[in-house]
Amino acid sequence: MDIRPMTLSDYDAVMALMSGVPGVAVRAADSPPAIGRYLERNPGLSLVAEDGGALVGCVFCGHDGRRGYLHHVVVAPAARGQGVGAAMVARALDGLAALGIYKTHLDVFTSNELAIAFWQHTGWQRRDDIVRFSFNRSDDADI
Repeated sequence: MDIRPMTLSDYDAVMALMSGVPGVAVRAADSPPAIGRYLERNPGLSLVAEDGGALVGCVFCGHDGRRGYLHHVVVAPAARGQGVGAAMVARALDGLAALGIYKTHLDVFTSNELAIAFWQHTGWQRRDDIVRFSFNRSDDADI
């Protein structure tokens, strides 16, 4: 398995992977221009995992200067249980730590029981003391 930085040329394969995995939502905010801006703003932090030339995992990783954020941590169902997700996350966290960012957050849909189990198994702390609010300036409810 090879883990490398994601580039915009990976876009189609990443979206295909994300679209094919239950519990992951692809929205208008995942458009090529938006992903391009994200990758440019967070160089080298978002990653893809390939096995035999096939994309088997991805993680979007970024920060706001003080906290890190993981989005769309996805592993193809056939590649699960092989350490792909844990390896990508470890490398993303190493990238954030190299920038002096040591605390990282992520969101999981409450209905995504497999993801919740993964994060709890890998030592992430579930937070029940906060509520997320979102505001959408766009007419597109999916952004």
